[in-house]
Amino acid sequence: MTVRPITIHGEPVLHRRSAEVTEITGEIRTLVADMIETQDAAHGVGLAAPQVGVGLRIFTWAFDDSGEAPPRGHVINPVLTRIGRTSQEDPDPDEESEGCLSVPGYSFPLKRSDHVRLTGISVEGTPIDFEATGWFARVMQHEFDHLDGYLYINRLNGRWTRRWKKSLRREGWTVPGNTWLPGVDVDPFGHDETDAANPV
Repeated sequence: MTVRPITIHGEPVLHRRSAEVTEITGEIRTLVADMIETQDAAHGVGLAAPQVGVGLRIFTWAFDDSGEAPPRGHVINPVLTRIGRTSQEDPDPDEESEGCLSVPGYSFPLKRSDHVRLTGISVEGTPIDFEATGWFARVMQHEFDHLDGYLYINRLNGRWTRRWKKSLRREGWTVPGNTWLPGVDVDPFGHDETDAANPV
């Protein structure tokens, strides 16, 4: 297993729909194993294949408080169904802020559905089918969005979009070629020094 560099906002693979996996090969198994290794090294609660530069419909997760769903896992060719409604109220910056390994060091508040269903298959070819609620539902939606070419910052309301765009200009993440390597580069979320909330 290998820790792979994580792509940052300006990389084109993050902004286009990923392709379906048509065959589970040794290369796909290696990719999933590397993604899990990378996710753990980055202290993330989820990681999508585009975040390691691969435009395929795969994501992983690690979330201890996941109820009946597996606390650690992966899914290939997922289908996500939102069961709970998404409130139109302003998001709470203290309770509803997300981070993203591809937008390193930042977090912004975002409303999400609090109940989803996820289906797909594993690298062993077995079916995956479970419901997720609360924060785990947020993780599932965040990772699924990556497979359709959306980052969570693309879904912010007007107020928080304006703040994000200022940060984007400051960082210069409008062009490809920016990455960071978990376990080697300084952790942008401060896990090296603090118990910062896990980005997804």
